[in-house]
Amino acid sequence: MISADSRGSREVLVVLDQLLGRMDDMRPALLEIGEDQTQSVKRRFTTATAPDGSAWAPNKQSTMDAYLGLFKGSHKKDGSLSKKGTARTAAKKPGTGETKALQTTINYQLQGADTVAIGSPMVYAAMFNFGGTRSQFPHLWGDIPAREAFGFSDDDRANILNVVESYLLGGT
Repeated sequence: MISADSRGSREVLVVLDQLLGRMDDMRPALLEIGEDQTQSVKRRFTTATAPDGSAWAPNKQSTMDAYLGLFKGSHKKDGSLSKKGTARTAAKKPGTGETKALQTTINYQLQGADTVAIGSPMVYAAMFNFGGTRSQFPHLWGDIPAREAFGFSDDDRANILNVVESYLLGGT
């Protein structure tokens, strides 16, 4: 508690005490940030772009071949792509496999009163985000390019600042 001698100072100190009290428990703001950031990361799978707006590395031909092999009717009898195969190829974005498991498991978790973590329980989430080479990870079938999904865009940063400001000033 802050003390003051004059009436005007007391009003200022009351507001400052309230502000300090809200800062002790940022969980309401962090819940909103977690929800917003989870949606932001999930949208990146739709746009196939990193937080800075750059395009993700495209799928390798071997990935596309394996993906098309999951569906009957992807190829004509002569081995060329059918209309369905062409459509599947055009719609196949990096990180969006048949189950879309990585994209659909993005979540957030509060860690105490001052931290929110955004992530996925999928074991390959970090590899997807940061990439890796077969020399680093011999079990891989080849090098995996980084496709940054986690991180903050300029819009994300502005939104986070707005949420925190609103919460600290008595909103949320």
